Amino acid sequence: MEKVKFWFDVSCPFCWVTSRWIKEVEQVRDVEVQWVPMSLAVLNDGRDLDPNYMKKMEANWGPARVFAAVATEHPDKVDALYTALGTAIHPGGNGGRSGFGGYDDLIPAALAEVGLPAELAEVANTTEWDDALREFHGSAMAEVGDDVGTPVLKFGDTAFFGPVLTRIPRGEEAGRIFDHAVGLASFPSFFEIKRSRTESPKFD
Repeated sequence: MEKVKFWFDVSCPFCWVTSRWIKEVEQVRDVEVQWVPMSLAVLNDGRDLDPNYMKKMEANWGPARVFAAVATEHPDKVDALYTALGTAIHPGGNGGRSGFGGYDDLIPAALAEVGLPAELAEVANTTEWDDALREFHGSAMAEVGDDVGTPVLKFGDTAFFGPVLTRIPRGEEAGRIFDHAVGLASFPSFFEIKRSRTESPKFD
C-alpha cells in the first residue's frame, strides 16, 4: 500500500481539484491518504501583499481553524469534512470570500453533514486553535520549504508542492498520473517541473 500525506487548505480551488484527483486514485490504486490541514492565511501572515488578496486570507482563517480542531479531536472526520465543506465552497460557487467570518454560513452545515459537533463552528473566529493550526502548517513547510502554497503531498519519504491540476482526472487516468508522481518522487535529485497555467480550475 502506498501512503500519501495530503496537506490542504479548503479555500484553495487548485488544492480542491488535486484532492478530488487523489480521491479518484483511491478507487484505482492501493493507497492510504492522511489528510492534514495547512493554511494560506498562516503562510501569508505578515506579508505585504495586495489588500484584496489579504482580505481573502482573513476569510480563510475560519475554516482552517475548524480543521485544526477537527484534525486534533476527530482525525477520522477530516476527509469527510473536507469533502462536505469543499463541495459547498468550490462546486457550490462560494469560493473567494473576503473578510473575517467569510465562510461562517457554510461551516455549520458541513459539520452537521458529517456528524461533527455544532459547537466546532464557534472556533472559526477565535484564536483557540491557532497554535495547532500553525503546527499543522509548519509540518508541511518543514517538508517543502515556505516558498510554496497548497496542496503539499508526500509520497513515501518525499514531499512536493502539488501536483497542481486544473481538471479532475478520472479512473485510470488518475491512476497513471499518480504512478508518474510516485515515480518522480523516488528520485532524490528530482525537485520541480513547472509551466505557466493557461486555464482556471474546473470542478466537474
